[in-house]
Amino acid sequence: MTKFGLAQPVRRVEDPRLLKGNGRYTDDYHPEGTTYGLVLRSPHAAARIRSIDTAAAKAIPGVLAIYTHADLAADNIGALPCAIPLKNRDGSPRFDTHHAVLAGEAVRHVGDPVAFIVATTTQAARDGAEAVLVDYETLPAVVDPLHAMDSGQPLVWPGAANNVCFDWEVGDKAKTDALFAKAAHVTTLDIINNRIVVSSMEARAALAEYDATTSRWTLTTNTQGGWIIKSLLGDAVFKTGAESFRVITPDVGGGFGMKLFLYAEHALTCYAARKLNRPVKWTSERSEAFLCDTQGRANATRGELAIDAEGRFLALRTRNIADMGAYLSTFAPFIPTGAGTKVLASVYGIQSIYANVIGVLTNTVPVDAYRGAGRPESNYLVERLIDAAARELKIDRVELRKRNMVQPSAMPYRSAMGQMYDSGDFGRVMDAALAKMDYAGFPARRAEAARRGKRRGIGMAYYLEATGGAPSERAEIRFAEDGFVDVYVGTQSTGQGHETAYVMLTADKLGIDGDKIRILQGDTDTIPTGGGTGGARSLYSEGQAILATTATVIERGRKAASEALEAAPTDIEFEAGRFSITGTDRGIDIIELAATQRRRAQAGEDVTTLDAAEVAQIDNHTFPNGCHMAEVEVDPETGTLALLRYIVCDDVGKAVNPMIVRGQVHGGVAQGFGQAILESTVYDPASGQLVSGSFMDYALPRAYDLPDIEVELIEVPCTSNPLGVKGAGEAGAVGSPPAMINALLDALATEGVTQIDMPATPERVWQAIALAHAA
Repeated sequence: MTKFGLAQPVRRVEDPRLLKGNGRYTDDYHPEGTTYGLVLRSPHAAARIRSIDTAAAKAIPGVLAIYTHADLAADNIGALPCAIPLKNRDGSPRFDTHHAVLAGEAVRHVGDPVAFIVATTTQAARDGAEAVLVDYETLPAVVDPLHAMDSGQPLVWPGAANNVCFDWEVGDKAKTDALFAKAAHVTTLDIINNRIVVSSMEARAALAEYDATTSRWTLTTNTQGGWIIKSLLGDAVFKTGAESFRVITPDVGGGFGMKLFLYAEHALTCYAARKLNRPVKWTSERSEAFLCDTQGRANATRGELAIDAEGRFLALRTRNIADMGAYLSTFAPFIPTGAGTKVLASVYGIQSIYANVIGVLTNTVPVDAYRGAGRPESNYLVERLIDAAARELKIDRVELRKRNMVQPSAMPYRSAMGQMYDSGDFGRVMDAALAKMDYAGFPARRAEAARRGKRRGIGMAYYLEATGGAPSERAEIRFAEDGFVDVYVGTQSTGQGHETAYVMLTADKLGIDGDKIRILQGDTDTIPTGGGTGGARSLYSEGQAILATTATVIERGRKAASEALEAAPTDIEFEAGRFSITGTDRGIDIIELAATQRRRAQAGEDVTTLDAAEVAQIDNHTFPNGCHMAEVEVDPETGTLALLRYIVCDDVGKAVNPMIVRGQVHGGVAQGFGQAILESTVYDPASGQLVSGSFMDYALPRAYDLPDIEVELIEVPCTSNPLGVKGAGEAGAVGSPPAMINALLDALATEGVTQIDMPATPERVWQAIALAHAA
């Protein structure tokens, strides 16, 4: 691998293992004596629990134990905490939902955990669950966040007036209002950012083991970083301290934000393992995942864009109703507030922004981060608003964007949301996308489609991402006795290709063949700290930690080489994996040197070894950006849409491995397409039941829905980190929804359609055409 170096399209080193079926996921672990847990869940969206009778269930052969809220309360088990403090506009703290591990007096959404059955087999656990008798008093439920605040609606929580759990604001309201007052034009748009079922390929799972001699748990579970799970379990739930837990994360089949969080099943398996002194495993079934995995998006937003007489953006004002579901998940309040609003200025020179975000509780599955985590929602609003403004002002949508883009000469640039953009050449990236899409030739293609009775449209969206995550990251390099170099990282791959990128970085700096490097992750005992993976942070944060650690290894190597070669450290140089004495042919390979020094240290000599660990402080985040363009064709008779072509021109800074970057963009675009056109999470307003509760009713994109996604990388190096990289993991999902809907509305312009919400299913498209014609 070393012959390629950085910025080359190296094939992923983890793929042969995974494609041959040698990956090992949580459900593949079966320690001796494993028992099997099943969660009995509420069939009601809102109900009081009058009583729970477990006597008959406990008598079923194979059932070992059945736990309810009363059992956990007797053992002082705490609630699942929300880790985000938040202040309301009036300075008061947000409302806190007491999220018990098992529901006590009431259930608040279909799927709320009520009891945990542990048995010797999964079938015995199912039989036990069916025999548990729960007496419910059903109550009225509210599932629509737009109406949850209305007078007379049932309260999800008695203490949350009008079902509001927070009312938050950011920005200069007075300045924004003043700019609106002098605006020549104001464009107003109401949009829905539809709720998403995350649908990772691998379902969630947890396997807990308890060692009574050390009073420690080992929890094997598919996470995006075990350190937050360890901390919350130890400090908040079991109150034994974080060091009581070891969290092991093996291979993970997709996360997309959903596997970041602490769930009831983490606590339940650990609780049962301690009570039974046996391993306890729980694995979600797909239908169960629809009811217990956090979901995404679920925003209803009004945006207003103030524009002057020259078509310059003056100010932006937003009011966002964010559905939190029935409980505040681990990071939920942060997603529509601090995470989402920081990119509202996008790539445009908007002078002032004011945003009001209202968190609303409903009798639905909790909502938390989903790929992009607030930034797709904000970018969708801004790009939809700009297209609407262009139509109203009769200004070309490309020209309107270019007129308002921040110029490269303005970098570094502080946006109206206080974000410092270190780099960016937005106009150049947009021009590349227009040329690649043959934007100038589109009228001819539209006319040809019209002759066939079809409506063709072209849409664009310029997105800006702001990466996030923990403020530091750790790497450790150990030279193993078998001749390999082990790199311990604090991030967590869930399928992105981390191993390949980290091998490339390490090989490049240490001059070691990539085949001799192993990337180790996911064990909180062997890796004491880590920020995990989320917010597209992995490469720029872990990459900086690897750079710092390799630099320390080389520095230690110079000293070690001076000892081994009997020369002064200042006379030692390092190049291509070899330490040598300057001006001579005397030298030693880095792996040979490490082995020599290790043997001498083991023999009791006072020598310098090469192993090293460093923590990098991540002082600045990055701002990947790019232009998405979609060309679609609509059949006005049926409302069906065909995506004919999709191109992306992305600035992700320096691309360490362009092949992996393109793969990440492909996946993100597919998810964004799914949200825009197909994926509809529907709750029955009367019963609160999830109507789209399986893949029979919830449509995911398939291969035939998408053309080849063309990705061009335009490198504008990031100046705030030594690698010059910007995050790429979420970018595809940020730009694709507005590009798709803008393309659809462009296609329907001749039909008189100016507004449609996601998902734009054939039925909705046909209805929009029919309503426009009727008007």
